Amino acid sequence: MVTELPENAGARPEPTVRTVSGDVSPAGLGICDAHDHLFLRSPMLPGQELADTGAAAAELRAFREAGGGTVIQWTPYGMGRRAAELPGLAAESGVRIVAATGMHQAVHYAPEVLERVRGTAAGAADPGDLAGLFVTELTVGIGRWGGGSDRGPGKGSGSGGPGSDGPETAAGAADGTAVRAGMIKVAGGFHGLDAHARHTMAAAAEAHHATSAPIGIHLELGTGALDVLDLLCGRLAVPPERVILGHLNRSPDLVVHRQAAAAGAYLAFDGPSRANHATDWRLPDALAALADAGYGDRLLIGGDTTTAAARSVNGGPGMPHLLRRLRPRLELTLDEALVERIFTTNPARAFAVAWE
Repeated sequence: MVTELPENAGARPEPTVRTVSGDVSPAGLGICDAHDHLFLRSPMLPGQELADTGAAAAELRAFREAGGGTVIQWTPYGMGRRAAELPGLAAESGVRIVAATGMHQAVHYAPEVLERVRGTAAGAADPGDLAGLFVTELTVGIGRWGGGSDRGPGKGSGSGGPGSDGPETAAGAADGTAVRAGMIKVAGGFHGLDAHARHTMAAAAEAHHATSAPIGIHLELGTGALDVLDLLCGRLAVPPERVILGHLNRSPDLVVHRQAAAAGAYLAFDGPSRANHATDWRLPDALAALADAGYGDRLLIGGDTTTAAARSVNGGPGMPHLLRRLRPRLELTLDEALVERIFTTNPARAFAVAWE
């Protein structure tokens, strides 16, 4: 007897965006801040930690009031993501939040954290299985990996102390959260890739091949985009349309921008900051040049709020600046329909995954 299979047998699931509150249709994202931070800790930013839940809630409310719908938080493993708090913030504000797994540059971590995730620490659960950490956080939950608590750049537990990544676990939930990451974030160096970058990118590629999750790249001062693509998309066979290159406005090299877009990667440009003020004014022209070259569907915009002083609730530009000031400025340079796509259609496509 021949058994008839259902019509959809073997079909891939419909793409969705994995938010901290569950998987949603890409069409439901609305206006998207494609690269930002609600929580962040690093020894490279002493005294400027994003660790205030009340300030994060106020920033989200301000973004929502300006018309925002979704924030992609690129804060990776060990840098104070506060995953357990994100669903509540999303529900309270009405803003969807996507969390990240991954690892930043080595300088953002204490030696013991690097030893733990590299599998060189005494008692490490699974030596060297950094890809396993990423896959677990994408598919099971942040804080569920067997390599130990998700401590941050400094010493301390996952409970929110100095340098911690917590609270990654809900109260009483010692086995981690059910909050899943929706992307992988790793980082390059200044005009090159060191051993740590190559190690984390190899793990990111392996995790991508297991999940199809997009990979966001911190490009140091906007440099090294082609080196990243050579490694990820060449040697490690990640489809370029699954790679998001960040901080490109910090190095306004229009030739490199076009080469990266022609390869098929997404190009993420950031909002204003004191550190990159010298190149911020060139953003509209950079986007216009890429659009004129036929790459309008590759463009993303984010705020990249990395310090407490940069939040709008503390007197900085923050997330609302993208919609209050930057969007109208872009509409003077670009077609309004293209600006709408940059804030909606493009991120919906960039972060959508046919999760198995």
